[in-house]
Amino acid sequence: MTGQNAKTAESLDTELGHLVVERNLATHEEVEEASKRCRDEDASNRTLADVLVAQGSVTPRQISRLKETIKASRSQQIPGYQILEKIGAGAMATVFKARQLSLDREVAIKVLPRKMSENPEYVERFNREGRAAAKLNHANIVQAIDVGEAGGYHYFVMEYVEGHTLHDELAGGKVFSEAEALDIVIQIARALDHAHSQGLIHRDVKPKNIMITSEGVAKLADMGLARAAADVRAAEAEAGRAYGTPYYISPEQVRGEVDIDFRADIYSLGATLYHLVTGRVPFEASTPVAVMHKHLREPLVPPDHVRPELSAGVGEVVEVMMSKERRRRYGSTADLLLDLEAIRSGEPPLQARKRIDSAVLNGLAVEAADEGADAVAKPGQSGRSILVALGVGLGASVLLNLVLLLLLAG
Repeated sequence: MTGQNAKTAESLDTELGHLVVERNLATHEEVEEASKRCRDEDASNRTLADVLVAQGSVTPRQISRLKETIKASRSQQIPGYQILEKIGAGAMATVFKARQLSLDREVAIKVLPRKMSENPEYVERFNREGRAAAKLNHANIVQAIDVGEAGGYHYFVMEYVEGHTLHDELAGGKVFSEAEALDIVIQIARALDHAHSQGLIHRDVKPKNIMITSEGVAKLADMGLARAAADVRAAEAEAGRAYGTPYYISPEQVRGEVDIDFRADIYSLGATLYHLVTGRVPFEASTPVAVMHKHLREPLVPPDHVRPELSAGVGEVVEVMMSKERRRRYGSTADLLLDLEAIRSGEPPLQARKRIDSAVLNGLAVEAADEGADAVAKPGQSGRSILVALGVGLGASVLLNLVLLLLLAG
């Protein structure tokens, strides 16, 4: 072994030894004993990893993971942070668990791959995520800590959440009880209410972006698609493109509309609640495009029709949240919270019922008016028939007003 190679191997052994002890895989004494054996058997070229495995202190798989962590730490040097391990990777970024040296605390660092860092659009989106998250301070939102660039890599430092995503549980086949689902969705609705009050819309609410801590706290993550509702320039630049995740995307996002607002988040949270309590997404198809088309055209089967043991209240709330016309959804996230908390307490969702009743009455009124107009417009119709048609229309109008008064009185 050459001098340079020996120095590299020694450095690797030192880092490996520290990690083994730090993660309680072996005691300091066991690592020291293994290091002594390495020095005594220098001619055999056995590494510390070889000896630790041979003496049963660690497994080959554990050694492999530790080496990957060391490799990642060496390639991602970020001033002020010590990379501990890789905890996730996707097409857009790799996420590491790290230690913030100044405050001696664990954090998560999302790093943009170098090839992405050369694309201004990806860099802007990445930095926008950091800026958006930095504006928010809420117990149910993953907290932003820092953004920066080092060695050609752009990074975003955030709160480290010890836990898992809702997607992990759903992928494992879990179907949530109504009470469990409401507890989670209420927390995320509070997070969204805070974001909306700051003028931000998330635009990608889904199970993968909801973390559940070891204490059972739900946290909204990934502000990668977040945008200021008033950012007209950004909205116009994205016009005609569907941003979001097909299973949970709102109809207006599918259409690439410019004036996306908080009601898109309410729709996506409704789709998430649907998935939690039924164990399936609201609309399924063979391709993402076909799924999105169903969001636009196919009527929703209420969750309580899929699982009859669910309350009618949760069905009503989801129907309003996922109305295809956003004007029929909740008028604010605060109104949504009132209904979610009501059905959790066993009370009726009054805000949803007002909207459903209003939609039904409006539909009946339009239908009655259309029938009256058709009767008047038919050529050659006698005056008596016209009077009968007008009388029917007037009677329907009076009846609708009486129904409305009774509903309001109730």
